[in-house]
Amino acid sequence: MTRIGSAGLFAFEGLMRPLKIRIGLLFSESGSYSAVSRAMSAGARLAIAEINNRHADEIQLEQVPFDPKGNLRGYVEGAQYLLGELGLKHVVGCYTSSSRKEVLPYFEKHDAMLWYPSHYEGFETAENVVYTGAAPNQHILPLARHLLREDRRRGWLVGSNYIWAWENNRILREALTNTQGEVVGERYFPVGETDLSDVVKQIVADVPDFVFTTLIGSSLVSFIRELRAEAEAAGIDQTRKFPVCSCSLSEAELPFLGNASDGHLSSSVYFSSILTSENKRFTSAWDAKFGQFGRASADAEATYLGVHLLAEAAMRAGSDAFEPVREAVRGARFSGPQGDIRVDEDNLHCWMRPRIGRSRPDGTFDVLFENPVSIRPDPYLTWTSEGGEDQNTDLKVVT
Repeated sequence: MTRIGSAGLFAFEGLMRPLKIRIGLLFSESGSYSAVSRAMSAGARLAIAEINNRHADEIQLEQVPFDPKGNLRGYVEGAQYLLGELGLKHVVGCYTSSSRKEVLPYFEKHDAMLWYPSHYEGFETAENVVYTGAAPNQHILPLARHLLREDRRRGWLVGSNYIWAWENNRILREALTNTQGEVVGERYFPVGETDLSDVVKQIVADVPDFVFTTLIGSSLVSFIRELRAEAEAAGIDQTRKFPVCSCSLSEAELPFLGNASDGHLSSSVYFSSILTSENKRFTSAWDAKFGQFGRASADAEATYLGVHLLAEAAMRAGSDAFEPVREAVRGARFSGPQGDIRVDEDNLHCWMRPRIGRSRPDGTFDVLFENPVSIRPDPYLTWTSEGGEDQNTDLKVVT
C-alpha cells in the first residue's frame, strides 16, 4: 500500500529537472454558489503553493483556472478547453453533482482524471474520478443516526432541484420511515432561487422536529435567514425546536447568515475546529492567506487534499500520464487536516471519519460527534443495506 505524507515522501531517480504539470481548476468563482467555489479554488491554490515550495526539485504545478459561472454549459466549455484545447490530463474541480456528471464523458474521451473535491450523494464510481469528499455513508447516514438518537423523527426536507438533493432526501426519507419516522413535507427549488417565503411559512406552521436542507449557495443562505426570522416572529426558538440540518453547510456560508449563523447541525468529515497538529498548521496558513473567505471549510480541505494526492501520485509515477497516476493513487494514504485518509483501491473514494458539528456565531462549528475510526467509503450503500462493513449503523437503507 502506498504511503503518502503531507511532507511528501516519494522521489524518483533519473529525472534531471522537476516534473512540471499543468492542472486545471474548474470552479465557479462567480454565480449562485460562488462562496463555496471560491473557497475550493483557494484550497487548491494553497496546496499548489505548498507543493511547489516543499518539492521544488521534484515537481512544479501550474494552475490553469476556468470559471464556468455556475452554468452547466460553462462546465462543458471548461472541460473542452482544458482537456481538448490545452491537452491537460488532470483537473481539480466541480462542486455540484450535475456539473460532475456533465463533464465526465469528456474526461473519459480524453483519458484524463477529475479530482472531485465535494461531498456528494454517491451511487457512482468512475475510473476517471478520484473522490476526495465524503461518500453518503460518511455524511447522510451519520446525520440520520444523530437525529434518531435525539428522537427527532418528523422532518421537513427542502432542496435544490438536482441529483444531490434528490438522492440525499431519498436516503433520509427511507431511514426515517424504516424507524417509525415521518417526512412532514418535501420541496425542491431551482439552484439560485431565493424566493422561499411560502415554504418557510409552511415549515414554521408545521413545527417539525428538524429541517433537512440540501439547498446550495444563495438559496441556502436566503432559506436559513428567512426561516430564523419567521420562527422568531412566531415566538419559536428555531434552533431548539427544529434545527436546520445539512450535509453541506460549512464555514464558507456561515459569514453570510448574519444573526442566523448559529445552532445549525452539519454532518461532515472536516471542520476548521478539529484539534490536530496538521489542522492547526493548515488553518493558520488559510487564515493568513484566505481569511476573507471565512474559516477553512470541508470543501476547501477536500480540494487541498486532492491536489496533494495528485502531486504525490505523479511524483511516484514519474509522470502526469493518466493511467500511471491513477494506479499510483490507489491505496494512497495522506496525513491531512482532518486526520489520516486513504484512497480506496477499488472505488477511488477516501476512507474518512464522520463528524457532526453545530454552528457557532463566530463562523466555526462545535464538534458534537466524531467517529473513532475512519470508515470505508460505500458510495452505493451496499454494505450498509446488507448490515455489513458499516459497523456503527442500525439503519437499513434500500438501494
